Amino acid sequence: MNPEIRQLFALGSPDTEAVDAFIGANRFPIVDPHGVTFVFRGKADAVQLRLWISGLPATQPLERLGDTDLWALRIDLPENSRIEYKFDITRGDASEWITDPLNPVKATDPFGANSVCQGYGYQRPAWTQFDPLTRAGTIEEFWVASEAFGEPRRARAYVPARFRRTRRYPLLIVHDGDDYLRFAELKVVLDNLIHRLEIPPLIVALTQSPDRLREYAGDERHARHIARELLPAFQQRFPLRDEPAQRALLGASFGAVASLHAAWCNPGVFGRLLLESGSFAFSDIGHHRRASVFDPVARFVNDFRRSPGAPAQRIYLSCGIYESLIYENRSLVPLLTAADLQVRFEEVRDGHNWENWRDRLQAGLTWLLPGPLWMVYE
Repeated sequence: MNPEIRQLFALGSPDTEAVDAFIGANRFPIVDPHGVTFVFRGKADAVQLRLWISGLPATQPLERLGDTDLWALRIDLPENSRIEYKFDITRGDASEWITDPLNPVKATDPFGANSVCQGYGYQRPAWTQFDPLTRAGTIEEFWVASEAFGEPRRARAYVPARFRRTRRYPLLIVHDGDDYLRFAELKVVLDNLIHRLEIPPLIVALTQSPDRLREYAGDERHARHIARELLPAFQQRFPLRDEPAQRALLGASFGAVASLHAAWCNPGVFGRLLLESGSFAFSDIGHHRRASVFDPVARFVNDFRRSPGAPAQRIYLSCGIYESLIYENRSLVPLLTAADLQVRFEEVRDGHNWENWRDRLQAGLTWLLPGPLWMVYE
């Protein structure tokens, strides 16, 4: 049992005033160097912890403490971990999933919000937070004609502060760009890293698919759209550098698959890839073990593994060790290095979520597109 809870119950079941004092004196969940204690306060027939860590049960019960309305569960959690969770509360015949009422730290994604447990030693990077001293870039929106899809596609562009037509800029194309802006603080990160000279001023193409599970799953139309329609549209609109080493693709999950596929289908066009938690399903023999939506992904990745070629000169990969995809991402590293590509791979104690991908952006972008500061001190 957690020491704070043990002290609360040292003299028997505490009264309401003592419980109030305990709640007011602690931050929740309660973190220690070896684990974390989740606490819920309220009337309930059962409380379950809903947790997204591959290898652990998705649901674990909290225990009611004495005659109080406190419920608690302690789990082991290594240092520097960050995980997202919810409580599943049962009252009579009804149950509901809620964020932790005692924890103000939350993360949002396209499906809603989760509570965040920041394990012992984890700190949100300062460069992911708004800095009033940082010069801010702007976001522009326009439409790109697309024969590949038979309809125009909306695009957004991040334009750095101090943009000048007389300069030429690297280009970063971001899959799920709207989501990176909303859930991974991409604009704040770009503003900060450029302001601090960690990456050069760059133009960022933000693309969003209306059918990502299909178009990002090794779809040749998408690869053609990125290289032959979106890229030329940005080249026409902005003064961009011509070298492949100054053109990068970024994506997470299925967006990482789309990035790798677009580069593989268009060799020599993109020199840099930033792939986060890629959904790189494959099968060495038989059938892959994932849902049918991964069938086209597996066909592409199987083809890629047989003949990787040189999709880019430098590739940064990252994945959370609490993700079921960690095996697939690890397996790409020896394949890419054997193809004489420059690869950097980062494993972190996090899951398949936007804030994991946010926290990797500095390491990935500064290695792929180093700014003046990194070119001097790296």
